[in-house]
Amino acid sequence: MHEDELALDDAVAARLIAGRFPELGDRELRPVPGSGTVNRIFRIGEDLVARFPRLGATVADLRREAAALDEFAAVSPVAAPRPYGIGAATPDHPSAWSVQTWVEGDPADPTRFADSARLARDLAALIVALRRTDLRGRVFDGQGRGGELSDHDDWLTECFARSGHLVDVPRAAALWQELRTIPAAGPPAMSHRDLTPFNLLAQGLGNDARLVGVLDGGGFGPADRALDLVAAWHLFDAPARRQLRDGVAAEDGEWLRGAAWALQQAMGLVWYYEHTSPDLSALGRSTMRRLLTDVDLSALLD
Repeated sequence: MHEDELALDDAVAARLIAGRFPELGDRELRPVPGSGTVNRIFRIGEDLVARFPRLGATVADLRREAAALDEFAAVSPVAAPRPYGIGAATPDHPSAWSVQTWVEGDPADPTRFADSARLARDLAALIVALRRTDLRGRVFDGQGRGGELSDHDDWLTECFARSGHLVDVPRAAALWQELRTIPAAGPPAMSHRDLTPFNLLAQGLGNDARLVGVLDGGGFGPADRALDLVAAWHLFDAPARRQLRDGVAAEDGEWLRGAAWALQQAMGLVWYYEHTSPDLSALGRSTMRRLLTDVDLSALLD
């Protein structure tokens, strides 16, 4: 996934897990196909999963993640992983790593569920539940998406320069210029901060699909209240997007900022993972198609 990620083979992962958690040593260990961009993931038996950071992490990092996971799971209306334990760096592997509970479900497909109004309403209910969580005086930590849109200008410039063969860059750049200065619609709110289809678990088909789980809640924290609206653009065509928008009662400014965050994320997926993760690159392109063909967003450019 990344040029400088840590090496790890199955045998080392098994040895690390058995050494840190002897009670798990006799369980079957299975690499999870299509592991995420941040972690290599191994299923341990039927109810646990080990996560090995691709770029390294400290025990302190993973303790913060575990606290966020617990808080997220406590307020989420659907199942979410809970922390099980943390392994420290060793001579075999120079990074801390963690074990969490496994949550059943299939990653939400941005094509299969494009018109699922029911899934859109479930996602709206999730976002509303997260926003109701008390900030307890916390503020945005300045990491990644969720602060000022214009802070990402340099990143978008690089993305546009690398993506001319993949998307309509002139139109995408023009849309970013229209969206990047839209002010925040209100104070920060508690946010998952990465509501992509790969972190959303669904069951059922078409309009009977339901949200049954949410992964990667370790980033749960304060952010732009529009940030979680990226899910609308990653997953749904216009009618289902309207269901989600109505469910969270998003006014124009908030909705447009959600589109801006979706553009910022999708443009990175388009080129960065073109050769290393075709599924992620395809998600970026499908999200960009939705953004660039949306009637309301197109009106900003015409």
